[in-house]
Amino acid sequence: MNEALIVLERNMADGKLDALLVTDPKHVYYLTGFASNPHERFLGLLLIRGEEPVLIVPALDAEAAQAASSVKRIVTHSDTDNPYELLKAQFGGTSPQALGIEKEHFSVSRFEQLAASVPAGSFSDIGPWLRSLRAKKTPEEVRRMKHAAELVEEVLRQGLAHVKAGVSEIELVAELEYLMKKAGAAGPSFDTMVLSGPNTALPHGVPGSRRIQPGDFLMFDMGVYAGGYASDITRTFAVEHVDAKLEEIYNTVLAANEAGLAASRAGATFGSVDKAARAVIEAAGYGEYFMHRVGHGLGMDTHEYPSLHGLNGDFIEAGNVFTVEPGIYVPGLGGVRIEDDVFITPEGPQTLTSFPKALTVLHL
Repeated sequence: MNEALIVLERNMADGKLDALLVTDPKHVYYLTGFASNPHERFLGLLLIRGEEPVLIVPALDAEAAQAASSVKRIVTHSDTDNPYELLKAQFGGTSPQALGIEKEHFSVSRFEQLAASVPAGSFSDIGPWLRSLRAKKTPEEVRRMKHAAELVEEVLRQGLAHVKAGVSEIELVAELEYLMKKAGAAGPSFDTMVLSGPNTALPHGVPGSRRIQPGDFLMFDMGVYAGGYASDITRTFAVEHVDAKLEEIYNTVLAANEAGLAASRAGATFGSVDKAARAVIEAAGYGEYFMHRVGHGLGMDTHEYPSLHGLNGDFIEAGNVFTVEPGIYVPGLGGVRIEDDVFITPEGPQTLTSFPKALTVLHL
């Protein structure tokens, strides 16, 4: 049994729960090594106190589960079975007094089906336990995330060669996502963003038909999945020449990015990272144009715990991985964001991303 399962069983005993049911496919993968997209079918890992864990999978995934899962007791269900009755059978016909579930993952409909078949005395949320486990990455997880970062940076390097006169934002997106697959990534970890000119003032703009022009700033926000883990990087470039105001904005964001990275140390609060980056931007007179948090947790999900906003008083711990991505967005002019992925070691921050950050001018 892996360490995470041991911790969950200990939490179950300490929390006086009779059983735990894990249903988020990413968490099933995290705890068992079996990766699956069950679509509408039921997938669950059941831990009953004092018993061997049970992995419940659709019958069509049985062979894959047996090959990949560290949990060897596997129960399957067909498309005509009621999986909740199968779940009930694992309790020997009785119902647990206290059952832990992932409340954020259960829809109302699925919870009603669960409660009808397994009418536990109480249902407790185990989401915080899983969040705590995932927040501290193992060396193997960090290795996979570093690999995902290296892949996306190579894609960005190759993608820059396609920035030519007349090319549109969406055409660059198509080229980048083709290169991701060609490089060996499972795919993009979120919708690839390429924005140009005034569109760079939209923090979450949608790439469209606008064609790249001299004098534009060109923003790439992209990531890939590799080995089950995500990367996330943003770099901003100038096209042909640099507007003086945009150059000032760029240098301010770069200084804020470096300040945020320097503040990313075990024992500090997550909020202090946001404050360190924001102070640089505010001092330069652009505070109103930095309207989002400085970063977010990164791992099996592109956005996971923690949220690096200024009011987050939770403490950074060795093993955390998160992004540092300050930005300035001036409507009608343009914007800049510079984003790195950072892993916290006992000695300090280690950036998993290494793509150069000095302002670069691209020539069409």
